[in-house]
This record gives sequence, C-alpha cells and structure tokens, in this order.
Amino acid sequence: MRSRVTVIGLILVATAAQAQAQKKHERPTGLPKKVEWTFNFDAGLGAFGFGNSLYTDVRPDPSGNLSDDWFESYAKPALSARLHAGKGEFFGKISAVGERTYSVPPPLVGSEASSFMIEDLYVGWRSGKALAVGENALEFTFGRAQYKIGHGLLLWDGGGEGGTRGGFWSNARKAWALAGVARFHAKKNTLEAFYLDRNEVPESEKGTRVAGGNYERTIGKATTLGASYLHFMSDSTPARDGMNVFNLRAYTAPLRKLPNLSFEAEYAREDNGDLRKSTAWNVLGAYELSKVSWTPKISYRYAFFQGDDPATPANESFDMLLPGFHDWGTWWQGEIGGEYFLSNSNLVSHQLRVHVKPSGSVSGGLIGYAFKHDQLVGTNTSKDVATELDAYTDWSVNSNFIVSFVAALAHPQAATTQQYNQTSNLTYGMIYVAYAY
Repeated sequence: MRSRVTVIGLILVATAAQAQAQKKHERPTGLPKKVEWTFNFDAGLGAFGFGNSLYTDVRPDPSGNLSDDWFESYAKPALSARLHAGKGEFFGKISAVGERTYSVPPPLVGSEASSFMIEDLYVGWRSGKALAVGENALEFTFGRAQYKIGHGLLLWDGGGEGGTRGGFWSNARKAWALAGVARFHAKKNTLEAFYLDRNEVPESEKGTRVAGGNYERTIGKATTLGASYLHFMSDSTPARDGMNVFNLRAYTAPLRKLPNLSFEAEYAREDNGDLRKSTAWNVLGAYELSKVSWTPKISYRYAFFQGDDPATPANESFDMLLPGFHDWGTWWQGEIGGEYFLSNSNLVSHQLRVHVKPSGSVSGGLIGYAFKHDQLVGTNTSKDVATELDAYTDWSVNSNFIVSFVAALAHPQAATTQQYNQTSNLTYGMIYVAYAY
C-alpha cells in the first residue's frame, strides 16, 4: 500500500514539475492582460447527394444520370474580448470565415467556389450592475454582428451564401455587414431597436437594409410573448423598398399540470401599398411523453404564406424575407422542398413530427410534410405540390464534435408535374460533421 502511495506521489510531483516547465516556455500572447480573451474555432464538413436532379427530368448530361452530389466545408476562427470599466464592461469580437463548395454542385447551389472574409467585427458596451433596474439592463452593439428575432421566421440570416461564396447549405456566415443594436432589459421585459445592412452575395446584391424595434416579455419559465416592427429598404427590389412588416408571436407551455404540452403561434403582416399586401401565420402544438423511454415528442404545425391573387391589382405574394435555422424544419421547410425548390411564399404546409432521444448524446426523428400552393401557379390546374418524409439523427460524439445524418424522400404531385414535367420521386442524403471549440 505504501509503495502504491509513493508511486502516486512521484507521479504528482513529476506532473507538477512538467507543468511548471511548460509554463516557463509558454509564449506570451502580446494581448493586453486587463482584457478577458476567449478564442473559439468552428468548422464543418458536409457531403450532399440527390438521387434525381432537383425535380428536373432532363439535363445536358446525355448519360441519363440524374444524380447531383457535392461537398461543402468551412472554418471559422474567432477572438472575443471583455474589458471591465467601472460597473459596466466593453466587449467585442473578430472572426473570419473560409468556405468552399466543390465536386461539381448543381446550378442552384452554385458552381465550385471558395471565399475567405471577415465575419464578426464589432464592439459594444453593457451596463453590468450600474443600473438599479437589473444587471446588464442596457446594451449597445455596433459593427458586423449577428441579430435575430424569435425563432427566425422573418429575420435571422444576415449573410448571403452560395454562388461565388460557396457554402450554400453550411451557411456559416450569419453576421450583418453593419448592425447597430440597442437593447434595454428590465426584469421580464426586453426592448430592442436596430438597424441592419445585409451582407449579400456580390452577384445577388439588392442593397437590403432593415430598421425597426422588437419587444419580448417572459412569463414564468415556459412562455415568451413577442411583437416586432420592421421597415425594409432595398436598392433593386421595389416591392421590398419601403415595406413595413408587423409581427406577433407566442411560445408557451401554459398549463402547470401539463408542462409537456406546448404551443407556438406567429403572425406576420407585410404592407407596401399595392406593391405588397400579404400575410403569413403558423400554429404548432406539441406534447412530450417524458415518462416514456426515449421521451418521444409529437408535434403538428400548420403554416400559411399567402400567394398572389391575379384577380386583384395588389401583390399578395408573401416575401419570405431573411429566415434562419432554429431547428429541423424551421424555417427551411423540408430538407428537399424548403432547401432547394420551395420558398415561404404562396405555400401552405402541414408538418407532422416525431422527435426522440435514445440517449444523452443521440437524438433524431421523422418529419412528414404535405405542401400545397395558396394560389394556382401559371396554367396549373392543381395546388398540390408534393409530400415529403425526412429522417434525421444528431450524434454528439463528444463536447466538440456533432455528426448529423439526413435521408429524405419527396413525391411530386400534380402542381409539380404540370410545372416541371416531373414524375420521379426525389431522394436526398446528407452527412455533416461540425466541430466547435
């Protein structure tokens, strides 16, 4: 027993000596020591493949092979800083994103392309304990920064992807080219004012800017209510330039005796005179079987995005604006439909989802969709677009790596057959590895 203790003691002494020696040889960063520095590194690599070529039965390749396969990758190093000043603090961040799309992607995704550019580059100040109304009651951010509202139905993605930049699916760029955000938070209330200039892909530059305000109130631990006003400006899209958008939303589990029963609802109204008068809304109900093995969660969502009625002088087609990825199925509806050939405009969708957690590191599920048009398209005589079934799995290998698997099948219905002359089912698969440090 004594010899075992002696060995352990020698190991500890040797480890301590090694740590001290290593510390002596550590190189100084050269950064100010009064500032708290945080380094992060994110990266991703994905493989994507279609069994048929994006609902097109013909292509230039005479072989008749309708498959499309490609790869995407990205890397994002970042350095954040905090400097205490009195009872408040200054903060900032700088990051860069390198992206690449390769292996002959389909035209919708973009050609083989790569890019490297600054992503985050902002400074800010928060009040800390300086104000009696609460910690960090005031916060200001200015520069290239991310900003989103709610679950990303209307406003999330500040950076364009695909095309000459690469990264169509990876979407590693989310920061706005310029974001000015002022936030006031007191107890259960948050009020924000913002001005945002989008970082768009050069060949698709529309000069999109948006200014507005956002209010959120939390009630207990399970309810958040929100209301937003957005005013859009655009240099090359008349229907968007000058458009006002009004948004109401609620995410809630209102019954104390049924905490596993939850609801979501959101409404949006777009108004720009006859150039745009449109609405969109959705409702979701979900129930989690928390006492059942794998804790399955079952949900149903109905989503409506208005289409243009040709019988009226106004344009009623909903502008999908700048949505983002909150969870599988939001707000790109369908790993085939929403990602590659449908948008949140002139669309009615029914979504049925079952989500399970076999273990603490693995989760997954099935999502079924039925897609319909709100208004007939062109000479189509049917509003039935497609049905789709998606299967997904997320595996947290460790604290740094997450691997996601997706398999999907879409069946074209009459509207798609009439519009694209497509009758074949479309199959899709994806493997994506994400690293975060």
